[in-house]
Amino acid sequence: MLFTTDKQTQEDLNIYGKQGTDSILSLFNRTSTLNGARILEEMFNYPLSDAEAINKRSGAISYLKAIQAVFPFSSELFDQAEPYLANTDERTKLSAERPSLEKKLTSLVANDADYKLIVNGISALIEIASVLNGLLNNTLLREGSPFKNDPETLNISGLLKAEPISLLLQENSKSRFSREKQANFDMLLRFRHRETIQRVLKYIYQFDVYITVAKVATERNFIFPKALPREQHTIGVDSFYHPQLKNAVPNTLVITPDSNVVFLTGANMAGKSTFMKSLGIAMYLAHMGFPVAAKKMEFSVLDGIYTTINLPDNLGIGASHFYAEVLRIKKMAKELSTGKNIFVIFDELFRGTNVKDAYEATIAVTTGFAKKRNSMFIISTHIIEAGEVLKERCANISFKYLPTRMNGTNPVYTYTLETGITDDRHGMIIINNEGILELLKKGKEVSSI
Repeated sequence: MLFTTDKQTQEDLNIYGKQGTDSILSLFNRTSTLNGARILEEMFNYPLSDAEAINKRSGAISYLKAIQAVFPFSSELFDQAEPYLANTDERTKLSAERPSLEKKLTSLVANDADYKLIVNGISALIEIASVLNGLLNNTLLREGSPFKNDPETLNISGLLKAEPISLLLQENSKSRFSREKQANFDMLLRFRHRETIQRVLKYIYQFDVYITVAKVATERNFIFPKALPREQHTIGVDSFYHPQLKNAVPNTLVITPDSNVVFLTGANMAGKSTFMKSLGIAMYLAHMGFPVAAKKMEFSVLDGIYTTINLPDNLGIGASHFYAEVLRIKKMAKELSTGKNIFVIFDELFRGTNVKDAYEATIAVTTGFAKKRNSMFIISTHIIEAGEVLKERCANISFKYLPTRMNGTNPVYTYTLETGITDDRHGMIIINNEGILELLKKGKEVSSI
């Protein structure tokens, strides 16, 4: 089953970001090759939903981190190899004989510029094959490496022992070749075995991604989560934090089938949204097999993640904020009705309607979520009265809050999760501290007559 998410979730978690803003992708987007960057983005588009595949990827990246592996290829080699392979017009095929001026003028047979492109492409592929052979023998296939028994790595190793790559390994990229040998290589690399060469290059681009992610894990002190079987329905995250915030405050959370709904309260500015984004990002990256900002993490594999944190009004269809919330919950309900194991984050449930409706709807929807023991939910709200009712109705709801401490008339936020429900409300204190009401009292009142 494919891992599912949507654009709203990716925007909430800032996976790709908007123009001019940093994104989660940008934390890792430092590959040496352009195609490596494309593969990286594809990985972000398609997180994994299989525990074995996740652990295999994270294990490979973790190994590269441990041995401090480096990308041994020059990026210029791929700038030469890719345009060469992209030209599949057989009329540009090299001939063993030097073409006459007449042939150059009357056909598309390789001219001087084409000839240079072809020769440079062949030389680049010879160099790439040589470096890859060394990488496999000295790093990836040595004892203790998780790549040693990786089927794709073994297949690539086998390709290096067969034509045409075995022929490349016999050559020196700096040597001058006869026209006949150039023509033979051109036929083999660009036409007869082009798909084989592209498969080898794709393997290198994926290695580029793994090396890059390993470097980021080292620089940022990220850890590699362990994926558990989906039937365990659990998450345990120790000291996780938002990877884009300086001096972020870490938090710890455990979710099990007996506490699969987290009911989160706290005053405005207490850190609820940041807490939820931090956990959502960790879960998203963990399902990619990528390192996360935490001290330790284990999680049961899920079928998808859906968040509602920065939900806009849908004015295009005439939808108010409340109706946009309703449509969002409907979408999640449909996903849940199919039996999927999903992770749901909803910030300030039903903030778009009046207090009475919000109270009743919060109780009803949260009760419905609580019945889905195979999925996990983080629900934040200011309707603390709903929490008191839910305490009596649902034994599997965990009540957490982010506290506010008062220093005189100034609220101080710890950003550290505690157990229980808080009725902290400091909106008027903040308004008074900013002197807004005093500003409004100044100046003359203008009569409406």
